Amino acid sequence: MPKKKGKHAEMGKEMQTECKRVKMEAACSPSAMSFENPDSLFESLISPIKQETFFREYWEQKPLLVQRNDPFLAAYYQSLFQLSDLKEMCSQGLYYGRDINICRCVNGKKKVLNKEGKVNYMQLKKDFDQKKATIQFHQPQRFKEELWKIQEKLECYFGSLVGSNVYITPQGSQGLPPHYDDVEVFILQLEGEKHWRLYKPTVHLAREYNVEPEDRIGNPTHEFILKPGDLLYFPRGTIHQADTPLGISYSTHVTISTYQNNSWGDFLLDALPGLVFEAAKDDVVLRTSIPRQLLMQVDIAYSTNKLSSLLRRLADRLANTRELRSSDMKKDFIMNRLPPCLGCDTQHLTPGGKLPKIDSQIRLQFRDHAVITVEPDQESSVS
Repeated sequence: MPKKKGKHAEMGKEMQTECKRVKMEAACSPSAMSFENPDSLFESLISPIKQETFFREYWEQKPLLVQRNDPFLAAYYQSLFQLSDLKEMCSQGLYYGRDINICRCVNGKKKVLNKEGKVNYMQLKKDFDQKKATIQFHQPQRFKEELWKIQEKLECYFGSLVGSNVYITPQGSQGLPPHYDDVEVFILQLEGEKHWRLYKPTVHLAREYNVEPEDRIGNPTHEFILKPGDLLYFPRGTIHQADTPLGISYSTHVTISTYQNNSWGDFLLDALPGLVFEAAKDDVVLRTSIPRQLLMQVDIAYSTNKLSSLLRRLADRLANTRELRSSDMKKDFIMNRLPPCLGCDTQHLTPGGKLPKIDSQIRLQFRDHAVITVEPDQESSVS
């Protein structure tokens, strides 16, 4: 069970000052989500904070809390997902593990209460009501068109895969123990209220998920209540835990996450093999053999010096390279990103025809999903 506090809304001075400013601005200029383009979608998501302010002051640096207290936004967010949606979704064939997890935080540890096979709504509701279990719904954008549209636009905006989970927690209960994630997190409060506590990271910009015991994390740096229409952002590595307060029947929020394995380190791991392969075609030094028995040696002083020299050669080559080929990261993004959300109206799409010529005028209907490269025709080139 989560620790009970006398005043859940108490928070650190820095976050408290920021919240007051955001609340005043939001009261003056409420904003709905805009799907005109990726930029407008993200701008409306974090409104009233501006994009340049967000990336300069918050992104990968510190949490952002936007408390809007606006009935219009609260009603809009509730359409993204509600507890009442589960009954119909269960009738479509949901499975434990794949689609839904049932869990509860017990003595600082996550206890999974999943059954086997297909989810039965009556059993699900029983676990929720009687066992005070949290319902974690995976990839809700498969069933909710508005979430699909949000995630598709955010993938265009970030150039990175975007995922989501819905968490529904009954009153006086907590689903997950204190932990940190390996993704940038945006939380939209949909129904009810959620009491949040954030802690100083033990691993800044973490590369993996990890549970942290309460005796290691110290006191919260921020503590507050999320209400419908509110937004919370925090960087990967931020330790957090959340519970539904007593007196609130339940809480529903959607967690939107991005930038998993999308760091410079990941990009180097992806791009350097191709760079080395191409460089070795032209540079005989890279094609010379390693010394005999090098792989069996314990003393690596010679190897590190030699590798440092070779890396400097690659750096010089890189400075004059017009294109750095990223293979696996780019392929993963292109293959797994969400397609444009067309809804039921697909009549405006025309069948494929002849490929356009180099001087043809074309209009891209979904230009955020297209990458066009023009290269010389190898067969017609004069030798």
